[in-house]
Amino acid sequence: MPELFETTNINGMIIKNRFVRSATWEGMAKDDGTCTKKLIDLMSQLAKGGVGLIITGHAYIRKTGKAGPWQLGIYEDRLVPGLREMTDAVHNNDGKIVLQLAHAGMYANTGIPGDTALAPSAISGYRKSPVQEMTLQNIEELVKDFGLAAERAKTAGFDGVQIHAAHGYLLSQFLSPAYNIRKDKYGGSLENRAAVLIEVLKSIRKRVGKSYPVLIKMNTQDFLEGGLELNDSIKVAAMLEKAGIDTIELSGGTIASGKKGPIRTGIVSEKNEAYFKDAAFAFKENIDLPIMLVGGIRSFSLARQLVNDNIADYISMSRPFIREPGLINRWKDGKHNKSACISDSKCFIPAMGGKGIYCVVEKRLREKKL
Repeated sequence: MPELFETTNINGMIIKNRFVRSATWEGMAKDDGTCTKKLIDLMSQLAKGGVGLIITGHAYIRKTGKAGPWQLGIYEDRLVPGLREMTDAVHNNDGKIVLQLAHAGMYANTGIPGDTALAPSAISGYRKSPVQEMTLQNIEELVKDFGLAAERAKTAGFDGVQIHAAHGYLLSQFLSPAYNIRKDKYGGSLENRAAVLIEVLKSIRKRVGKSYPVLIKMNTQDFLEGGLELNDSIKVAAMLEKAGIDTIELSGGTIASGKKGPIRTGIVSEKNEAYFKDAAFAFKENIDLPIMLVGGIRSFSLARQLVNDNIADYISMSRPFIREPGLINRWKDGKHNKSACISDSKCFIPAMGGKGIYCVVEKRLREKKL
């Protein structure tokens, strides 16, 4: 029977336990995406806290793909030295770290006046400003840029990369019939909508080789009218498996999903946790790849059950590590009470104000004791 604290191997990357820090926008990079000491210290803290695998916040692979302020960048070679400091810090604390590669597509917010966001299709209703349909040349450049970004990540010492194809960002938009209404070879059938994703994977493999871990984060479904559904998502996963992906992290929903998606706040009992577990079970029945499962997991007992029941191979968490970076060491020491995170998402408020992400509740409690 698999154990939460056993060592595993993803394409040569040795991970000391089955706990993953899922990608989170930290709001701690410089305006141009350069890595900062604040970000390095955060990653060191996570490694010291016992997290088996750290996945960085989404790093934009080209300037036009930036999602918002103070986001980590990987779009130019000059960013590599700062990222090397990050990976060195994690490795010095017995951790492993993967860089998430992303392009926001329709939801890009570059801060450049007059910049028009690129998307699979020029559709309206998802953002106030107009969007521009990507040309075949735009797509060709995008595929190349993902490969170049992965090569930079490898040079910077990351143990692998993760392709961000979830939550309504660009590659997720291509997969979704709600966002993608193209009439060419990248639209229409599921195979056509998945084509860019497969090309991105091949472009990355060309740059980093077969023995370098390449992961992907994708939606189980969009929770959006006319969006990607579970059955099609599983079929895309099978295509990715055939094309050589190493691991899939499962999530769901888009920026536009609203209340149709899972309720991510107020997770007060175990029955509210792991809201993508049924989808993960369906994936496990159809593909033979390690599955990372994210989505409201707070309890050690549930994490153990998910792994023991072969619903997930890895437990991904985000907000619990914002509240409690040392959570995994605590659980390893036998103190199995659930994460202190109350799932109010107030941790993103200071990040939006330029102060970086942190647990507001924990800070208030700390200040009361002073």
